[in-house]
Amino acid sequence: MAWYHHFFYGLPQEAWRAAQSDEATQLDLELLVETLEFGPGDRLLDVFCGYGRHALPLARMGAHVTGVDISAEYIDELQATATAGRLSIEALCADFQTVPLDGEFDAAYCLGNSFSFFPRFGMQAFLARIAALLRPGGRFLAHSGMIAEVVLPDYQERNWLPVGEDILFLVENEYHPLESRIDSHLTYVRNGETQTRTAEQYIFTLAELIQLFGEAGMTVLAAYGTVDGTPFELGDEAVWLLAEKR
Repeated sequence: MAWYHHFFYGLPQEAWRAAQSDEATQLDLELLVETLEFGPGDRLLDVFCGYGRHALPLARMGAHVTGVDISAEYIDELQATATAGRLSIEALCADFQTVPLDGEFDAAYCLGNSFSFFPRFGMQAFLARIAALLRPGGRFLAHSGMIAEVVLPDYQERNWLPVGEDILFLVENEYHPLESRIDSHLTYVRNGETQTRTAEQYIFTLAELIQLFGEAGMTVLAAYGTVDGTPFELGDEAVWLLAEKR
């Protein structure tokens, strides 16, 4: 069973929420609206949707959103909020690679730095599944801070970070060059409580990702280095890839 099946619960979930700002979420939403070319009534697929920081406002705009996430905590919260607000959201607690999904989607997105969970064969399958679920001409926006051009020039083996008001987060990284994989040993501390996890992140160059998109039947239209749509350059902290199904 992959590492992410037993990672997303407890303090890591609270730390992720605490690290998100309303401003950052608003900038994400503006980029989604500007790039994915969807309108009210269209079907959107939110891959690794979390607690719905994108799905909820998009549904309020009139989109029909299907969100998939492996965290039961987040999905229960998202479904309850959607139900209370009478929003058109289907929230599914499942592995995206295997969950049954019906029909075609007008657009899809994967934000929040979850676009690095798979080795090459897994990434091929992941992108192929995205493409199979999109209508022809449907667009997909993916965000990652884990591509080679971002991670390797400033690789850090160890770092402490404060998260929110009361959580400390320690990351200890091991880079495996023969597999292009970083094993991150993570420690979360709050008020004397400590939880540990290990995450595996696979590192691709930007060119490798563009090739994988092409093999899946999608054309990469743009690579942004900032959330406001500036073209990607070496030294940027992340990449946003906009692709279209052929």
